[in-house]
Amino acid sequence: MIKANTVNINILREYDLIGFGSGIYYGNLNKSILHLIDKLQTISNKKAFVFSTSGQGKIKYNKLVEQKLKEKNFEVIGSFACRGYDTFGPFKLFGGIAKGRPNDTDFENAKDFAKHLIIF
Repeated sequence: MIKANTVNINILREYDLIGFGSGIYYGNLNKSILHLIDKLQTISNKKAFVFSTSGQGKIKYNKLVEQKLKEKNFEVIGSFACRGYDTFGPFKLFGGIAKGRPNDTDFENAKDFAKHLIIF
């Protein structure tokens, strides 16, 4: 795992499959991931997947990153989302939402998702 704001873009060429993930902020993955993808040149023969956690756990939050990756010629082979403890904004006033998440079931679902990626 490498933080998006510290990754050497050239090293990504060494990998066949690259994951992009974070918690969700204002309906999107972390801005550092969006900036990283914007800096990438068009790539050939690379597969990618997207993963995220949010108070609601909705996969729709991954769509922008999926689209940006496709524009850079990545083959997006999967997307995963689950709920995560969220104390952002107004949620903080009443102790947050999705306490205890991700939980064991979420981790099992993530493991199943990862197994699916190996098939590709």
